[in-house]
Amino acid sequence: MKSEKAIEQTKKWIKDVIVAHNICPFAAKPVKEDTVYYALEDTADLASALEAFMLECNRLDMVPTIETSFLIFINSFEDFDDYLDFLALAETLIEEHAYDGVYQVASFHPKYKFEGSNELDAANYTNRSPYPMLHILREESLEKAIALHPNTEDIPQRNIEFARGKGLKYMKLLRDSCMD
Repeated sequence: MKSEKAIEQTKKWIKDVIVAHNICPFAAKPVKEDTVYYALEDTADLASALEAFMLECNRLDMVPTIETSFLIFINSFEDFDDYLDFLALAETLIEEHAYDGVYQVASFHPKYKFEGSNELDAANYTNRSPYPMLHILREESLEKAIALHPNTEDIPQRNIEFARGKGLKYMKLLRDSCMD
């Protein structure tokens, strides 16, 4: 079943790329403690995708044992620019529903491209996931993790150096190995 496979591929990507290579030093704890929720959205409809995003925020409201949630889109937002438009709408909903300061959204996409970078920059692979997805984080938990981690402002540069040091081919193979 495509949905089960998408969740397994996403879990593998988080474990084998994000956690194993310390792309996000805060990811290991919720993965280890199994407090990550994975939601799938298979619609290609923008309104339904936004509704699914709000449902994930509501899920986090209702279930405090879920630390963080990944909303995975298996049939939509193939185009990165369309995805960025959707991301902007999701962030607007955060503000409109008084979730600003409560939840934060991180973005991942198979064609992720950092602003100002080119398509072949290996650093893009730190955010290139198997599927378009939104990562909804509890801001309170994030603040606690940041307080315990020295030099959080250095994380993006460290990730860029890691990815570029490994090279485009390695980073692409690393992500693609999660798609089996």
